[in-house]
Amino acid sequence: MRFIRDFKDGDMVRDIFFCKQKVFAETKNGKTYLSLQLQDKTGVIDAKVWEPYSPGIRDFEAFDYIEVHGKVTTFAGSLQMSVDQIYKMDEGEYDPANYFPCTDKDTEVMYGQLTGFIATVKTPCLRKLLEKVFVEDKQFAERFKKHSAAKSMHHGFIGGLLEHTLSVTKLCDYYCTQYDILNRDLLIAAAMLHDMGKVYELSSFPTNDYTDEGQLIGHIVMGSEKVTELARDIEGFPVKLLNELKHCILAHHGELEYGSPKKPALVEAIALNFADNTDAKMQTFKEIFAGVSKDNSEWLGYNRAFESNLRRTTPME
Repeated sequence: MRFIRDFKDGDMVRDIFFCKQKVFAETKNGKTYLSLQLQDKTGVIDAKVWEPYSPGIRDFEAFDYIEVHGKVTTFAGSLQMSVDQIYKMDEGEYDPANYFPCTDKDTEVMYGQLTGFIATVKTPCLRKLLEKVFVEDKQFAERFKKHSAAKSMHHGFIGGLLEHTLSVTKLCDYYCTQYDILNRDLLIAAAMLHDMGKVYELSSFPTNDYTDEGQLIGHIVMGSEKVTELARDIEGFPVKLLNELKHCILAHHGELEYGSPKKPALVEAIALNFADNTDAKMQTFKEIFAGVSKDNSEWLGYNRAFESNLRRTTPME
């Protein structure tokens, strides 16, 4: 299979794609055509199907997997595809892993590493809370493993939420070996739970978009609400400890302008914010570098997330 990122002007294409969008459109001259967005794990390309349509060209819908025959052309400086034939694929005729960005790590291994931290939490009520979320709730666990951590920012791929959460938890675990002022049980629990709300804020692939609840409330508040709900079923869960855990979740973006309802007031909340920000920034750089040639030592341009012009480090001789 050839991927979209490798397409060049003039290429003839005969491959299977995920149809992300299908709409009927009309030219200024009144000629109707089909406007498509075709996707694989490397990107998206616009495609046009012009009248007269060949037989079977309409027998598919958005979110179907389709075999497309066409030619890559350049229009207004961007590549697009002019399509001649389309065939809807049946399940088993394609590999979904080719069509959506996905972690390059083993999700079962990562999940095992993440849940392995639960046994290291000595506070019974915190350990029970983590077990309820990550072990007992099988449906949540499956969604968590496959979920992305964002629509378009860092870790916006299948398994991204798990990969990010594990990285943040590992960083927080390291902090605890260096700074004895940290309450390890509280910080590890907060690290594992800090983004659990994203399972409800974002829909699963193939849409990977904000849910209505996500738009109205957001993952930070939803995560805090879910923790409150689950803690009610744990007998004797101290109110003060629950409030400290919720504070860490509510403050993990660090600043009000970054979406945190509260700024960090606890040292554990500060540590969680730093770990979250570190992993997000490192992953953002990783994704930027993945989009350019390894031989490119030139400046990559201004990046809004870093508010700076970026460049890859010069390789060591």
